[in-house]
Amino acid sequence: MIPVRILGTASVLPGPAVTTAELCARVGRNAAEVARKTGILTRHFAPPGTKAADVAAQALRGALDAAGLEARALRRILCVTSMGGDVTTPATANRVAAALGLSGSCDAMDLSNACMGFLSAFDLAARSVATGLGPVGIVSVELLSRTTTPEEPRPYLVLGDAAAAAVMGAGRSGEGVLGVALGNDGTLPTDVVLENPTATGKLERMRFLTPSQEMTRVALDALVRAARAALDEAGVTLHDVEWVLTHQPNGSMLEAILQALEVSPERSVRVVDTVGSVGSASLGTSLDRLLRTRPVKPGHRILLVGVGAGVAHGAVLYQVGG
Repeated sequence: MIPVRILGTASVLPGPAVTTAELCARVGRNAAEVARKTGILTRHFAPPGTKAADVAAQALRGALDAAGLEARALRRILCVTSMGGDVTTPATANRVAAALGLSGSCDAMDLSNACMGFLSAFDLAARSVATGLGPVGIVSVELLSRTTTPEEPRPYLVLGDAAAAAVMGAGRSGEGVLGVALGNDGTLPTDVVLENPTATGKLERMRFLTPSQEMTRVALDALVRAARAALDEAGVTLHDVEWVLTHQPNGSMLEAILQALEVSPERSVRVVDTVGSVGSASLGTSLDRLLRTRPVKPGHRILLVGVGAGVAHGAVLYQVGG
């Protein structure tokens, strides 16, 4: 076990809700059909001029408030984004720390691993805390609406904006990470890509390059293998786990994941219908919603399972303390 405690969580939906019907009207698609296929009714688009660092700082402040900590207690900040943040360099995490009023009291860095970013940061934070460097603030911020255009309807109709944060601290007896399984497979064909404009010399947008059925097949295979590996490391079965949170790229894939894992919807938390596909912020938003709205008790186990472009995939099994 990696002794670590989730001290507090928070999530932010920047900007007003945008309905599927509104977007379908712009691209000439049938709203009822798109809603049925994607399971997404609304998503949120941040207003023009919104800074990713400001949204991230808002989420991290919320997690600190939930933890009962001042920002100056943090020893490390991990800022996760797959849309590039506000600047390529320096790290957007620097601006998050500055927005929290921190100056030289902790280190701050960016992390990018597609939709798996929050889970990757969760693992890094747990290991930092276990070796004496904590508390650690994790914040995932995605302003994905800026990477889409009506001319590319497939990403335009599903992607949204969100931020989610967690503060990790020292664990007490019987709480922490029980099992971890993380991996990537860059040998597979690229499925989702956002090119670097400094390399291509033009404005880039998010593109989905693989048919949805093939994306689902590859993602399910990677995700199920990761879940089994994490559970095996912990020496438990999925039936021993009270709560299962998964990445939610769309509603139909969420249902396919739960079915593949043989998990009932009551043991999970659905957020994709109201927030859309929010990249690395998906798992963090689910975790925050779970801890705020469900009867999570000491001793309960939470399995977090993620998958993303790359093909990045992984699972973390966490046991709640008293």
